[in-house]
Amino acid sequence: MSSHAEEHLVTPAHEARRALWVVAAVALLLRVAFLLLEPAVGPVADERTWTDGARQVASVRVGLDAFKTHLLIFHPPLYTYFLAVPFRLWGTFEAAKWIQVVVTALLVLILGRLGFRVFGPRVGLVAAAMAALYPELVWFASHFWVENVFVVLLWWAMERLLAADEEGRWPTAAVAGVLWGLAILARETGLYFIPFAVLWLVFRAPRPGGRARAAAFTLAALLTVAPWTYRNWAVFHAFVPVSTAGGLNLFQGNARLSRQEVYDLYYAVEGKIEQYRYARSEGLRVVRERQPTWFFEKLREQMPRFWEAESMAVIHVKRGAYGPVRPWVAVAVAGVMLLPYLTILGLFVAGLAVGSYDRVKILLLGFLVYYNLIHVATHGFNRYRLPVMPAVFLFAAVGWVAVRSKSFRVPGWTRKVAALLVALVFALSVAPSIRMHLRHPV
Repeated sequence: MSSHAEEHLVTPAHEARRALWVVAAVALLLRVAFLLLEPAVGPVADERTWTDGARQVASVRVGLDAFKTHLLIFHPPLYTYFLAVPFRLWGTFEAAKWIQVVVTALLVLILGRLGFRVFGPRVGLVAAAMAALYPELVWFASHFWVENVFVVLLWWAMERLLAADEEGRWPTAAVAGVLWGLAILARETGLYFIPFAVLWLVFRAPRPGGRARAAAFTLAALLTVAPWTYRNWAVFHAFVPVSTAGGLNLFQGNARLSRQEVYDLYYAVEGKIEQYRYARSEGLRVVRERQPTWFFEKLREQMPRFWEAESMAVIHVKRGAYGPVRPWVAVAVAGVMLLPYLTILGLFVAGLAVGSYDRVKILLLGFLVYYNLIHVATHGFNRYRLPVMPAVFLFAAVGWVAVRSKSFRVPGWTRKVAALLVALVFALSVAPSIRMHLRHPV
């Protein structure tokens, strides 16, 4: 092959990589600008859970030693330490915010690389641009929620997992396992996807050695989590792999009681481990009692909460976290936050309709479905969908490229029917929240 032909083949990939770095730089600048320009606002609601925990862990009494506190059991520890270490060094959470802004911008590079690998440079760049410009992610980077770190670790692990599968290298699978283990230490929901990832690595692998890669991934993930499991055993004398929040979430999401009634029953039990066991057993009992219609009832209840047209930024405005705001400002914030979300959902449906499928894309969609169902089984909320938005961006980017090509066509009646069903599910899921916004726009 001539050097001219080789240059013609290499240049587009090289240009795409350069463009990805530009998109990542834009993402970082946007997050820095918002951090500097956002109106003054302190930690609100659940944010205080993380900041108060970080203060305690960073205190002179605890000194970052997890064995000296009973605090770290309800939530996984990683994000608390992410905030506590800078707080201990500089005595302020502002330093953690700056670190977080940089970390969250890394998602753009990770998603772009993953997109290049699975969908090609054009789709990868569009998906990266969506992550860079998505208003909710820009806003979140300046606030104290675990999703900021969890999403980056999770999708970095996913990118390395796909690289290990494509390249046939078990060391890369081990790196993916370490990252996945760190993601689990940020939010436990990643733990239960490991068996699916292992089966995916083992069966129908394009290269031999799938079992070795699966073993390396699993062992690395479990060894990353194991020290924390040992700490829980040493401090609480009970087997708690990561945290106890799952018990209360299961109980709260299934009991036909108000949130306050569930909390009253939960906190009436003495002891953190006893509370966990009580909530878990009560949650499982309620699930059994609600059979055989439980799954369909939960879909009806939780899908509109998970996919609602709502935003934590809009909720902050509603709660008065920024102080009194004029009605037009509240409406503008809602428009800036929600219109991109609804547009991306539409493009996601289009991408599903026209895209091609292989085992890698099925894994990405499988993770999206898995994570959605985790919150159907417990309870949904708009913040909880952030970890699957990168998958939504990828398929929405497929839809964007197809629409922009001016040759958009859904192949076959099966695809058309499937796309209409997915669109219907999303429409039914977002309709209640849109109706609420229209009735109470301020």
